[in-house]
Amino acid sequence: MKTIFRKKTMKITMQNGALQVPENPTIGYIPGDGIGQDIFPVAKKVLDAAVRRAYAGKRAIDWQKLLAGGETFEATGDYLPAETLDFIQENLLAIKGPLMTPVGEGFRSINVTLRQKLDLFACVRPVEYFPGIEAPVKHPEKVNITIFRENTEDIYAGIEFASGTAEARKLQQFLQNELGVTKIRFPETSALGVKPVSPDGTKRLVRAAFDYALVQGKTKVTFVHKGNIMKFTEGGFRKWAYEVQAEDAKYANLQLNDVIADNFLQQILLNPQKFEVVATLNLNGDYVSDALAAQVGGIGIAPGANINYTTGHAIFEATHGTAPDIAGKNIANPSSLLLSGVMMLDYLGWHEAASLVKTSLAESLAAGEATTDIGGSLSTADFGKILLAKI
Repeated sequence: MKTIFRKKTMKITMQNGALQVPENPTIGYIPGDGIGQDIFPVAKKVLDAAVRRAYAGKRAIDWQKLLAGGETFEATGDYLPAETLDFIQENLLAIKGPLMTPVGEGFRSINVTLRQKLDLFACVRPVEYFPGIEAPVKHPEKVNITIFRENTEDIYAGIEFASGTAEARKLQQFLQNELGVTKIRFPETSALGVKPVSPDGTKRLVRAAFDYALVQGKTKVTFVHKGNIMKFTEGGFRKWAYEVQAEDAKYANLQLNDVIADNFLQQILLNPQKFEVVATLNLNGDYVSDALAAQVGGIGIAPGANINYTTGHAIFEATHGTAPDIAGKNIANPSSLLLSGVMMLDYLGWHEAASLVKTSLAESLAAGEATTDIGGSLSTADFGKILLAKI
């Protein structure tokens, strides 16, 4: 089951800090596991139709299938083949459905691996409400927030040692004997982890959040952290984040504030309209982006992108799981993947095509034309057909 890449691709490149996009760019895609096989064909048809309509056939995406995930492992013994990473490294962009992540020892998430290997330091999650969707809160329309989650540091760096191992004992002894640590409650049996947070990682994320705010006409940026408890890691994040504004005059007019993470989870329920752009660390970002998505109807309509704004590398992805219990039943919601495709088109500078997809989706949802998870009755395929007809 080896993917044969074409010898010649129309590469997207990064020159002088800007993407250079040909009329027929080659973009990799990973359909995904579980419901990925249901939603990706629909999303691909809709994205292609929007590009064709927006540019009268003068532009088109040259799709290249890439291998990753459970099906790939069963066929090759490898969850993430080197050739998939090599392709994205060379061609910059990819879009993917959900990939399985077994729980347990000895396996790192494919999603996390992609972010680490390609240094996709910004996980960007815009969350907004679409009228017509059933939501669990009284005023979901007040939510219009974009999360910038640092993607490469924090506990997701994967530096941890299992309970009872020689490595854990060695680290425990070093902490006690060399650094005078006395606060490990059960030193003989504790698993141990390391939480790296740096000014370099913090500032490049915050600059990306600030630049996004300026481009989008936003004025408020909030830093979410637990610096009241973790003084030097999360507290450092807060300190270094504020420094970015002082270092560059173009950010002078942004209104900055910071909120403790647990208070932020309360505030987005009580006063979500207070927030526009949020920058936060990896674990906090994981929590708050899903919590916000729930307020507007669930992660089935929440898009996401993992971006390195310096190199241009980016992976756009459905933010939900593989949902194996409904895989193959033609009832899964493709909206998360479609909206991630909208983010991809905008990233390419193809704003007209992006607008067509988003508008068709918004009109359909407002009319109650939706899949069952968000209050409708349509199958995956029928939902796709309605979107295609509107485009």
